[in-house]
Amino acid sequence: QLQTSHPQAVAQVKAVGLSGQMHGAVLLDAAGAVLRPAMLWNDGRSFAQCEQLSHAVPKLAQITGNLAMPGFTAPKLLWVAQHEPDLFARCATVLLPKDWLRYKLSGALVSDMSDAAGTLWLDVGQRDWSDTVLQACQLTRAHMPLLVEGSAPSGRVWPELAERWGMTEPPVIAGGAGDNAASAVGMGLVRPGEGFVSLGTSGVVFVSGATFAPNPAQALHAFCHAIPERWHQMSVMLSAASALTWAKDTLGLPNEGELLTLAATLSAQERAAAPVFLPYLNGERSPHNNAHACGVWFGLGRAHTAAHLAYSVAEGVGFGLRDGLHTLQQPLPATLSVVGGGTRSPWWLQLLADVLDVALTLHSGAQTGAALGAARLAWLAHVGDTPEHIHNVCTTPPVTQTFSPNAQAQVTLLARYVQFQALYTTLKPHMQG
Repeated sequence: QLQTSHPQAVAQVKAVGLSGQMHGAVLLDAAGAVLRPAMLWNDGRSFAQCEQLSHAVPKLAQITGNLAMPGFTAPKLLWVAQHEPDLFARCATVLLPKDWLRYKLSGALVSDMSDAAGTLWLDVGQRDWSDTVLQACQLTRAHMPLLVEGSAPSGRVWPELAERWGMTEPPVIAGGAGDNAASAVGMGLVRPGEGFVSLGTSGVVFVSGATFAPNPAQALHAFCHAIPERWHQMSVMLSAASALTWAKDTLGLPNEGELLTLAATLSAQERAAAPVFLPYLNGERSPHNNAHACGVWFGLGRAHTAAHLAYSVAEGVGFGLRDGLHTLQQPLPATLSVVGGGTRSPWWLQLLADVLDVALTLHSGAQTGAALGAARLAWLAHVGDTPEHIHNVCTTPPVTQTFSPNAQAQVTLLARYVQFQALYTTLKPHMQG
């Protein structure tokens, strides 16, 4: 389509960037053929294998910076080894989803540091595969792709593909990044202490750092950033904008925007009387690491309307993000950028600023930050990822709006947040698979 609509621009393409959803497992045989459907980031079947891996590698969290969680790639491979042993025996290479795309584009078996950090096979501090963890999964380095920085070249598009698409020469392919690291590059958040809140299917609080700083006790992720000599901390909740999607379907509304518009009709007094919502529709990661956590509407009464329910879901996602925010290394940032599809609602962004007690800045292009980040990594792979080039390429897009916390609204929100936390603690023993 691009070749048809923009032939001159496509002809001049010098580099391609990739961003990926992280944690998935694409299994290839010795001939490079896919062995089974990919197991994606939200696949929770490997809960038992997480316990096995943690027992087999007592220093797992120190090596990888993360607890073993079903979403990660390593326990998925243990699951395959135990439940599909014949298929596992034929597995020659394990790729992340975006790296399979790279393989089809170029023939190169390569991953980048940020995406590889989400496999649970990477020694994140050393930015290298961990032989210890690989061995515990019955794998070796031979099963793994080569590693490059996200801003470094990883190969070139096949000449026949470049010719088919009308490109003057085969473009270089950047290492690329996991989606959140790519979003940070797109928003220019590569310096220590800079970060963002992502309102996508999942919800993320991301802060860049100059050192490897894990906090596995609270299910915080410590990953490599997409540029050299940078790491980041990341708290992840599994249902953010997807909770809004579930709620609009459940309430029979046409789209998420209508849900938030309905929620915004409540007065402050009506908000204070709304049910409390636990947003754990797909289990939860930070800070609970509980695959059995489930969603709850608590305090329902006959006086409650669809607007009350809509509001409680929007608020509950905010409370989940606040839980994650407070797992990050102190001091917390005073300002965070905001990215993702959820940024379309100014009303929700103000509510989240109030809940998080952090100023949120919306930038132009925030809805497509990961794609812009992938393009910037491609640019760096073409010109060289020197500190000067990184500084010049990874600029922050203009701020279009700022949402500052409202102290008056926070009084009610804090009381409801305390109830939110107590509700999970009370119900946790009853949340079982």
